[in-house]
Amino acid sequence: QVQLVESGGGLVQAGGSLRLSCAASGRTSSAYGMGWFRQAPGKEREFVAAISRSGSSSWYVDSVKGRFTISRENARNTVYLQMNSLKPEDTAVYYCASSIRVAPGRAQEMYDYWGQGTQVTVSS
Repeated sequence: QVQLVESGGGLVQAGGSLRLSCAASGRTSSAYGMGWFRQAPGKEREFVAAISRSGSSSWYVDSVKGRFTISRENARNTVYLQMNSLKPEDTAVYYCASSIRVAPGRAQEMYDYWGQGTQVTVSS
């Protein structure tokens, strides 16, 4: 089992920044590829960003490219999502997910463990 705990969410004005963190514990040898997803009220959960085990590859949904950056510190079993130039449409619960696959990509079914989520609210 892998436990994932997200932190760093909150309320921010449009144009502001937040950095989300996701700390993995437990059987972290099974937490290879890591990803961030989000779910806005009344909407399906969607892919935001993912990073490979080595950190050499990353993927983003088009709507956040150039604004969000995913990174990881394997020594700390932590993955980050730096979010800049936030927009009201970025408001959602953000979930961290881990995969036993080295490069799981965008598909939710490729991920094995999920965190409880952290709320991000962007005011206009």
